[in-house]
Amino acid sequence: MKTEIDRLAKEVEAKIIAWRRDIHQHPELSNREFRTGALVARHLKELGLEVRTGIAKTGVTGLLHGKKKGAVIALRADMDALPVTEMTKAPYASKSAGVMHACGHDCHTAILMGTAEVLSKMREKITGSVKFIFQPAEEGPPEGEEGGAFLMIKEGALKDPRPDAIIGLHVGRFPGRLFFYRSGPFMASGDVLNIVVKGSQTHGAMPWQGVDPIVVAAQIIIGLQSIVSRQTDLTRTPAVISIGKISGGQRFNIIPQKVEMTGTIRVADNNIREEILVKVKKTAQMIAKSAGATADVTVKRAFAVTFNDPALTAKIVPILQKLVSKEDVVEVPLMTGSEDFSFYQEKIPGFFFFMNVKPPNGDVIPIHSPFFDIDESALITGVRALSHLAVDFLKAKH
Repeated sequence: MKTEIDRLAKEVEAKIIAWRRDIHQHPELSNREFRTGALVARHLKELGLEVRTGIAKTGVTGLLHGKKKGAVIALRADMDALPVTEMTKAPYASKSAGVMHACGHDCHTAILMGTAEVLSKMREKITGSVKFIFQPAEEGPPEGEEGGAFLMIKEGALKDPRPDAIIGLHVGRFPGRLFFYRSGPFMASGDVLNIVVKGSQTHGAMPWQGVDPIVVAAQIIIGLQSIVSRQTDLTRTPAVISIGKISGGQRFNIIPQKVEMTGTIRVADNNIREEILVKVKKTAQMIAKSAGATADVTVKRAFAVTFNDPALTAKIVPILQKLVSKEDVVEVPLMTGSEDFSFYQEKIPGFFFFMNVKPPNGDVIPIHSPFFDIDESALITGVRALSHLAVDFLKAKH
């Protein structure tokens, strides 16, 4: 069956590249993936799959039944782009001003579309079912909206039938090898922090007549860093607290009434995550109180720890090694980035891994960069990987 998968993947390679370029040229932000979702749904219907649309606003699922009943494996791709102005100058560069597939979700969608086509041509040899999950809003829904994996699950993406496991692939430009993974905790949780410091407005020449929230905010920022550097056992897990935005004031000579800060908290252990959240609130409030100000602290829980099920990982890694080589499948240290694939892993065993798409002589460029682009010849490797993993998983469960 290995030879057949590789042959079918090669046959669909030109389509995969074309899909990826089309999606890249027409990027859509979170919860607005209408064109992309329609493209996916049309393709899955043409393959004869059972298709559901409109899940979590623009999400799509396709169900492929093999010849005989058996286990169910889910494969997931995310579809949303980012508010980034593309600077690659590629012939297929974004046509949407200020929107770009800078995180490779165009690749994920095209790869899973190709995987669906490969496996649909092998359904007579498959025992069990494959559920293809095309998810919107991995980057986070717009303010005031629900979205992403959380809403996909809430609206039944893991039901009828319930998968026995789920696999997710993410591309990136890395030095060295081809596939990267970690058993157990792989990527950190990601929580959004918001702090509003309220003082008392006064003239900049007479700060003693009010309470300066700018100074208090600065002290809070320094205090938050001590939570990780002095109050957290970093031998147990990496953690990072970052303030990404601070705003306050309206004129150079006026001490304002309030300052607002937003940032992220990332931890790779759920127990320590809870401890840090408590310390963040206490630190901000006590520093503010010591200066006669107040601090309103809210934390929006975004993503849990991306946790690769050890038993599932032990089965998957040898498959990837046979697909390429042992040297090209590398276990890496914990990563402090976050992924909403973690929501699926809270419900069923899951495996998430990265694939290198750096051009042979290209630079290592991080995702979310306006210069992010890929070696398109790597896309077929993603199709081969997901197809082999799905078939071998179902075969082992039979």
